[in-house]
Amino acid sequence: MDTYYKSLLDKNKEWVKSKLDLDPEYFQKLSKGQSPPLLWIGCADSRVPANEIIGAQPGEVFVHRNIANLVVHTDMNMLSVVDYAVNVLKVKHVIVCGHYGCGGIQAAMSSKSFGLIDNWIRHIKNTYRLHQEELDSIKDENKRFDRYVELNVWEQVFDLAKTSIIQNAWNSGQELSLHGWVYSIKYGIVKEVISKLKNNSQLDTVYQLDF
Repeated sequence: MDTYYKSLLDKNKEWVKSKLDLDPEYFQKLSKGQSPPLLWIGCADSRVPANEIIGAQPGEVFVHRNIANLVVHTDMNMLSVVDYAVNVLKVKHVIVCGHYGCGGIQAAMSSKSFGLIDNWIRHIKNTYRLHQEELDSIKDENKRFDRYVELNVWEQVFDLAKTSIIQNAWNSGQELSLHGWVYSIKYGIVKEVISKLKNNSQLDTVYQLDF
């Protein structure tokens, strides 16, 4: 058996033992169901683990991840996760978390073709088009890159707010707040880009749904 692969199985056993040493009924309790207060929509980057960043335990965070933490209105996978989190699990918070140094954002900054992923990256390029004047005015490429990451998170939070799932929850009086974060892999700290978006009043009128 491959050494690395075997180490994964061994580490799993060690992890189970560490949990049972603290609480013999840990997994029995966990198996009874979940009621996480938070949905995390993050990047698929292996350096950005949702639970570890915020010190959460299993059962505390419902997670969806994709390249560059996008909220695409035709993505049935993402929409299904959001619908389940909001309407079944009744989460109170949704965090869209991007990160500095994101490869998806970096790819969107160039004109190079990367193959199939070009179709996904196009959604990120839409953010650049919306904020082109600001981004083009930033001469330092690294600073422009960082700002692009932040603006992408901003747009994804508002794209999430535009969905019928979120607006219906707000319309029914459900307690639900949307947040936008950017995580620094270099320092381990998150920066809050958007805090507590709680209704659709900040959306353009054309996106505000009347139920």
